[in-house]
Amino acid sequence: MGKSLKDIHGMPLPDSTLMNDTGNHLINEELEYDKGCLKDVHDKSFALLNDCQKIAYEAIITSIVNEEGRLLFINRHGGTGKTFLWNTIISKLRSESKIVLPVATSGIVALLLPNGRTTHSRFHISLDISVESTCAIRQESQLAELLLKTSLIIWDEELMANKFCFEALDRTLRDILRVKYENSSDKPFGGLTIVFGGDFRQILPVIPKGTRADILDASLNSSYLWPFFTIYELKQNMQLCYGRVFDSEAVEITTFDKWLLQIGDGSFYSDVDNDLIIYV
Repeated sequence: MGKSLKDIHGMPLPDSTLMNDTGNHLINEELEYDKGCLKDVHDKSFALLNDCQKIAYEAIITSIVNEEGRLLFINRHGGTGKTFLWNTIISKLRSESKIVLPVATSGIVALLLPNGRTTHSRFHISLDISVESTCAIRQESQLAELLLKTSLIIWDEELMANKFCFEALDRTLRDILRVKYENSSDKPFGGLTIVFGGDFRQILPVIPKGTRADILDASLNSSYLWPFFTIYELKQNMQLCYGRVFDSEAVEITTFDKWLLQIGDGSFYSDVDNDLIIYV
């Protein structure tokens, strides 16, 4: 028969109080950072933020400090420094022993975020999502305890996800956070500050055999949550400002960038009905 630790003479027994305090490995791994190093990273990064980034940064930090539970959408196109903004905010919060959960719909994008995870992995969102879905997170589980101690969720490239994914997380957080925030069940995402970042010109949810109307109906801005979001714009191309390019190259890149945005906005068509692009 096997023996327990109590049966072994001279074997020290673990401190049950200590075990209780350190039992949640999810919380522990979100607090095990070099705070001094992260503060240095934040200070250097903050000094490089442009005006658009600073406005979004201040709005996010203010919502966290005052527990406003705001929903913010960072609208941007490629090269405007969204990931740089994420990293600046994450380094600030983690340097202050606050928990921030950076997630992304795509696994590739999640790799660009410090300790990032996919949303389905982090929040246990079902792959077979429906209008009535919730996340598979039990009350008093380690993940529920982590969410109770979380100050911010950053969800990157969320526009590829079906709106039911956001609504499933919304219902789950309203339930879990009821012991933390007053009237949590009446607040979007239970009163937790959530920041999304994406570009409506890029890939929207994939609906098998779906029409354009089906795709639009599955998008975030068709959700009941969308009216609660405040939109912030990132407009300045950081790669041109801080990249090593000659003036002549910068002009060409700027022109090409503008052309791509016009295509994405649908303002550069010669035939709107047939979506024919003008070539110049």
